[in-house]
Amino acid sequence: MSLVDRLRWCLITSFGLGCSPWAPGTVGTLGGVVLAVSLHWALPEHVLLAWGTAALVLFAWGSSQSAFVARTWPKEDPGHFVLDEVVGYLVTMLVYAAVAGRLPDATAYMVGFFAFRGFDVLKIQPARKLEDLPGALGIMADDQMAGVYAGLSLWLALAVLGW
Repeated sequence: MSLVDRLRWCLITSFGLGCSPWAPGTVGTLGGVVLAVSLHWALPEHVLLAWGTAALVLFAWGSSQSAFVARTWPKEDPGHFVLDEVVGYLVTMLVYAAVAGRLPDATAYMVGFFAFRGFDVLKIQPARKLEDLPGALGIMADDQMAGVYAGLSLWLALAVLGW
């Protein structure tokens, strides 16, 4: 495998988290948590811009990796491909912070993780339809819709609970 392909593999699998034998999507989402918290810590005054930029760049790049995915894994939506979960979690936190008007605390990060995983599994429309897009775009797109649902639900749930 070439150096470029190794770098692709690292990003797509969230540095190997997607290779977990148990629930690779859930384990891979932890890469999104690490990225979101790291950006929050490093750029607290500009974290929304950082999350949005990271999500946009990673979404565009991940969506363009169809050929690599097809030659690396025989499945249409391989479990090792977890960059979609990483970006979906960033979208969750971005939507939550934008709607709530404040940055997440530890509780919001944790509840956001579970909300995102729940909506990613449920695939509420139009997320299920987005999965039908061709190649890596279909792999990436449905998780971004799940991130929007999770961010809005997180805001609503924490508001109702008084957090």
